[in-house]
Amino acid sequence: MTTTSTLPAVDHRGPVTGRERALTPDLIRGAMLLLIGLANSANFAFAGQPGVESAPHGFERILNFLKLTFVDARAYPVFAVMFGYGLVQLARRQRSSGATTGAVRRILLKRNAWLIGFGLVHATLLYFGDFLGAYGVVGIVCTLFLINRGDKFHRIVVALWAFMAVEILFVGAKAALAIVNSTGPAHALTNSPNPSLAASSYLGSLVDRLHEYPLHAASVMPFIVIVWLGIWAARKQILENPGAHKTLLTRVAVGSLGITVLGGLPLALVGAGWMHVDEGAVDALSLLSHVSGMFGGPGYVALFGLLVLRIRTLSLPVRAISALGQRSLSGYLFQSVSWMILLAPFTLDLRFGSTAYTAALVAIGVWVVSVAGAYAMSRRSYRGPAETLLRKLVY
Repeated sequence: MTTTSTLPAVDHRGPVTGRERALTPDLIRGAMLLLIGLANSANFAFAGQPGVESAPHGFERILNFLKLTFVDARAYPVFAVMFGYGLVQLARRQRSSGATTGAVRRILLKRNAWLIGFGLVHATLLYFGDFLGAYGVVGIVCTLFLINRGDKFHRIVVALWAFMAVEILFVGAKAALAIVNSTGPAHALTNSPNPSLAASSYLGSLVDRLHEYPLHAASVMPFIVIVWLGIWAARKQILENPGAHKTLLTRVAVGSLGITVLGGLPLALVGAGWMHVDEGAVDALSLLSHVSGMFGGPGYVALFGLLVLRIRTLSLPVRAISALGQRSLSGYLFQSVSWMILLAPFTLDLRFGSTAYTAALVAIGVWVVSVAGAYAMSRRSYRGPAETLLRKLVY
């Protein structure tokens, strides 16, 4: 992006145009919506979390294993990293146009306030497990206290992540001891029920969501440390120029994905029915899986940064998935509408046979449709309904 001194100072620039976008962030968002879909469709299908078959047979074992190893608690941290990254990109764009610090702050606060509104509507009408509202709250906090800090201050988040890596070693050690000392009856991995997903009427589900959403939103607020890592990465423009940061990306991909996979593996073995331990051990393994899952955020982001370096031509699949990434807000909301129509007990209720198969097939099908739809929109230079509305409200 180039500016000249002949441009007048303005309060803010409009939203980023297609030609100004970097490939890596869009490709990450578009591809990772598949994992978000696999997680959320399973919650709908099983009317609870983590959305796995409690008594798996045959290929259901594989589905449970893959979901617990690579998806659960590992997909949403990617979007948390990218949310922080996007905050800095937006602020940088406004400053490059000559906007004052106060004007930049107003734009960011306004955008995040509207995200809270989007989240409230989404959680009330469609799915209690909304993250948009939490993003809005965290975005406001980051705008007020983090965005304008210097490089030395932002090194704190790197130290925090190093501390969390050490902490996971202790959690892992306790989990290993729990396995060794497991003497009680074998305990299967079961789903914690969510009443709104099992309600027999839409009105009943809406009332349940109003009770479930505040607790869910409060429980995910600690992901601010993941958003902060995205802010740190964006200040270094790592994804805009992955070639200059190849060594860092390689180390983060190997280290972070190693932590998140190894941390999720024991619970995945239990969920697949290949390891049998007592209830106390299952609880310890669940904790290990959850805390190690946050490393999936930087791990997957770094992996995609390295993949982009190997892309020589923008093939149709890459362009289509990136198009979805540019419209990730619309894609995310489209998924919730799809789950409500396809899986809710009071609509089509397609949870016939194995719910594990149904959830996976529905998630993949909805993602493919959203990729195709986003690509069609990009061909017509249409941003997407949710993005269009948000930008009108903000700008």
